[in-house]
Amino acid sequence: MNYADYNKGKEKEWLITNGLGGYASSTLIGANTRKYHGLLIASMSPPVKRRVLLSSLDEELIVEGNEHSLSVHKYPDVIHPHGNEYIESTTIEPFPVFRYRAGSMMIKKSIMMPYGENTTIVRYDINNPEEKKGIFRIFPLVNNRSIHHMTSSSELNFSQQKFSGGIVLEEKDLSFCLCSDIPYKADEHWYYNFEYEIELSRGYPYREDNFNPGYFELKIEDYKVVCFIVASTETEGSRDIEKVQKQFDKEKKRKANIIRGKWKKDTFYRKLALAGDSFIVHRRSSESRSIIAGYHWFGDWGRDTMISLPGMTLVTGRFNEARSILSTFAAHCKKGLIPNLFPEDAVSSPSYNTVDASLWFIHAAGRYYEYTDDLEFIERIWHVIENILAHYRNGTFYRIKMDDDGLIEHGGQLTWMDAKAGEIEFTPRKGKACEINALWYNALIYATKMGKELDRDISGYHELAELTKKSFRTKFWNHEKECLFDCLSGSGHENERDASVRPNQIFAVSLPNTMLSPDSEKCIVDIVTEELLTPYGLRTLSPHDPAYIGTYGGDTETRDAAYHNGTVWPWLMGPYVTAYSKVYRNTPGIKRKLSDLLKGIEKHMDEACIGTISEVFDGDMPHEAGGCVSQAWSVAEVLRCYYENIMNEK
Repeated sequence: MNYADYNKGKEKEWLITNGLGGYASSTLIGANTRKYHGLLIASMSPPVKRRVLLSSLDEELIVEGNEHSLSVHKYPDVIHPHGNEYIESTTIEPFPVFRYRAGSMMIKKSIMMPYGENTTIVRYDINNPEEKKGIFRIFPLVNNRSIHHMTSSSELNFSQQKFSGGIVLEEKDLSFCLCSDIPYKADEHWYYNFEYEIELSRGYPYREDNFNPGYFELKIEDYKVVCFIVASTETEGSRDIEKVQKQFDKEKKRKANIIRGKWKKDTFYRKLALAGDSFIVHRRSSESRSIIAGYHWFGDWGRDTMISLPGMTLVTGRFNEARSILSTFAAHCKKGLIPNLFPEDAVSSPSYNTVDASLWFIHAAGRYYEYTDDLEFIERIWHVIENILAHYRNGTFYRIKMDDDGLIEHGGQLTWMDAKAGEIEFTPRKGKACEINALWYNALIYATKMGKELDRDISGYHELAELTKKSFRTKFWNHEKECLFDCLSGSGHENERDASVRPNQIFAVSLPNTMLSPDSEKCIVDIVTEELLTPYGLRTLSPHDPAYIGTYGGDTETRDAAYHNGTVWPWLMGPYVTAYSKVYRNTPGIKRKLSDLLKGIEKHMDEACIGTISEVFDGDMPHEAGGCVSQAWSVAEVLRCYYENIMNEK
C-alpha cells in the first residue's frame, strides 16, 4: 500500500473496542475522516452515551533542526501536515501498529484499549541507530462531545490540573486524564476547522474545532527509547512502562483465548471470531451482557442481538455470554415484545417497535439449547417464551396478532426493512410478512420441543404450527414466479400480495424448522441465487424490479430509499449459505463451492475497516461498501454459516 497517497490511505480504517461500547478508530494514515473517529471514544453509560474525548495525538520529531510532523489533518482546501508520507507499514492484529521512518529513526506506534476500561494506551518505541539527538513531542487534541454531534471552540471550556504523571482535564461535568512517563508542558491552543470528508458526503455537518492543552516532550539520545500516553476516564493516577506492557500482554492473551482450539490456524475463522468479540459488551443498567449492533454509531438492538447471538457466542463457545445476553432482553420483555432498542440513558424506557425481535429471541434460545443441552437455563426463561407466544396469538402492541388462519399480522415498519422518512415508508410491509411467519412457525416448533423436555403444557403449540403451515403454503406461494410472495396485505385482503423478489423468503428455507416441500425450497434458493446473490451478500430487491436502486449513497433520505430496495446486506449471506447447503447437500463439491462464495467477504475484511465486515454494499457492481464500518450481524452470520455449513461443526 502506498501510504503517501492520501486519497488511497483514507479509504481504509481500523477499529478497536473495550467491551463497554467504547472504541478507538481512524484511518490507516491517521487522518480522521468521520466525526466518529478518535483515539478515545468513551462509553459513559455502557454500552451507550459514547463521547469523543481524545480526537488524536499529533506527534512531532525534531532531529538536527529538521521537523517531521507525523499527523495528518484535513482543513478547508488543504491537507496539513502530511505525516502519512512517513508511514512505512501498518498492522492491525492483535493491535493497530504504525511504523514511521524519519531519516534514520524508526518510530513504532502501538494502540490498545484495556478490556473493561474507558482507556486508550498509545506506546511509542523509537529506534535511533545512529544515536542522534532529537526531541519527540506529542500534542493531544481533545474534545467532549457526543459521537453524533460536533462542537466549536465557543461551546467548550476546558480546565486542566497537572499531577506528577500528567494532567486531568475537566469540561462541564466530565473529567478525564492524560498521563505519560515523559514530562508535560501546558500550552493551550485551539485547532480550528477540522473537516470530516465522509460526513460531508453523507450530508451532515462536517467541521469542528479541537482543543490542545499542551504537549508531552521527550529528549532522544539513546539507541532505543520507549514512552507512552494514556487517555482515560479512570482516575488512578500515573502509570509506568512496566504496567503498560502488562496491559498490552493481558489484552493480547485475552484475544488469543477467543479462538477455539483446533481452529486457531484457520485464518478466516480467526478473523471472524476476533471481529465478533468487539460487539459483545457490558450493559451497566442490567449488569449483564449485550451485543452492539454496529460501530461506530449503533447501540444494542433486540433484532440484531438475537440474530447475532448464535454466531457471536454459540459458535465460539461463549455460552456464559449467551445466557447473559438472553437474560438481558428477557428481563425487559413487555406484553410479548423484547426491546427493539435500549435508550441512550438509564431513565428512558426501551423501544418495542419490532415484530420479529421476540421471534428471533425464541430462535436464539432454541439454538442455545441445541448447542448446550442446558435445560436449566431454558426453564428460567420459559415464562418469557410462553409470554411471547401468548401475546402474539392474542394480540399485543403495534397491531401484532395471529389471524384466524394462524398467520401473524402486524402494523407497518416493524420488520427489519423499516426505513422511513417522515410519513414515507420506503418498504411498506404492513400485513403478513413472509419471514415473520417463517419465524412464527419456527418459534412454535422450538417451543414444542423445549416445552416437552421441560414437561410443560405445550398443548396447542403443535396444532397452531400445523395451521400456520397450511395457510403459509396456500397463501404465500407465488405459482407464477415459483417463490414466495414477500408480504400479504393482511386480514381480509390476502389477494393484495407483494410479488417483489426480496431475500426475506430465504428464511423459509434456512431456519431450523420450516414449512415448505423440498421442491419449493429449491425454487426459492434458485431465484434468490439468480436475482439477488452477489459476492458480498444478497440484494434486498431484484434488479429487474422498477423500484430497484443500485447504489447506496448521498444524504439521509437518499440512502434510506435505497437501504432495502437493492442495497446488499452481508448478513443475509448466512441464511443463504445455510439454505443452499440444505437443498444442494448431495451435490459433489458443495463445501468448496460455498467456501468460494465467501471469498469476496474474506477479501473485503482487508479492504475497508480492516478485520471486520461492513453493514451494506451497493447492489450494482463494483459493490462499494457503505453504512457503518463494522456490523454485528454481518460478522455473526458469516461466522455461523462458515462454522456450521462449511466447517460442518454443528
